[in-house]
Amino acid sequence: MESSRRAVEDQLKISGHKTDVDVLELFLSQKELTEVIDLSRFRKLKYLWLHHNKLHGIAFLTKNYCLTELYLNNNAIFEIAGLHGLRSLHILMLHHNELTNIDATVKELKGMLNLKILSLYQNPLCQYNLYRLYIIYHLPGVTLLDRNQVTEKERRSTITIFNHEKAHILQSIAFGGKVDASWNPTSPFKQKPTQSVPSDFAFANNVDKTVFNDREDAVFVRSMKRSVMAITSMNWDSVPTRDEKYLEEKGTEPAKMFTITLR
Repeated sequence: MESSRRAVEDQLKISGHKTDVDVLELFLSQKELTEVIDLSRFRKLKYLWLHHNKLHGIAFLTKNYCLTELYLNNNAIFEIAGLHGLRSLHILMLHHNELTNIDATVKELKGMLNLKILSLYQNPLCQYNLYRLYIIYHLPGVTLLDRNQVTEKERRSTITIFNHEKAHILQSIAFGGKVDASWNPTSPFKQKPTQSVPSDFAFANNVDKTVFNDREDAVFVRSMKRSVMAITSMNWDSVPTRDEKYLEEKGTEPAKMFTITLR
């Protein structure tokens, strides 16, 4: 704790601030710090650099409500409990730490409506299969995640994956349909109502029921009712070869065509 106190005092001397309320930024990176003294005395602190240290938590930051940029990357932080109070944060760098619980992390960041730039890569929680989409869904205000711009395609994907009911509503609106309020997200395919058959309905009324004594007659009559398919081709036997043309053994009659008709 003493090392962090000295680091803070050194920064105050360098900046030349006479009162704590004048302090808007503190540069405390690369100081080998494992702990940091309470910084709540700097009520108007906006920019804080604490990257490349050996920090495990951020309890010293819970009352710095004016912070807009916070750089905590390259530490050993395993939880960010208490960070939700910093609602003015616009930039938060947490990459290269030891964050493992993605739900707890998201819970702390949800209230930060001004948060636009977030960096979480190189944390164990990034191994979660849908990590990026999960973060985008729960933190819709973030526009730059892990140095990559959040796209509209990703936002649409998050709705499809994590909010089935909203996806169903959007799809219904897109196709001009009416939304069924009774839709159950656990059963995405609605069963169509069973259609009853009229009592006087008789199956196969459109079938010719003429009785034939001879089976071949029945087959012939049915075949005659089928569609006709005609195949026309050239009769190559009527086309003279090169030698025959040269010897004039065959006349100059035009080639013949033949047609095959099938049903």
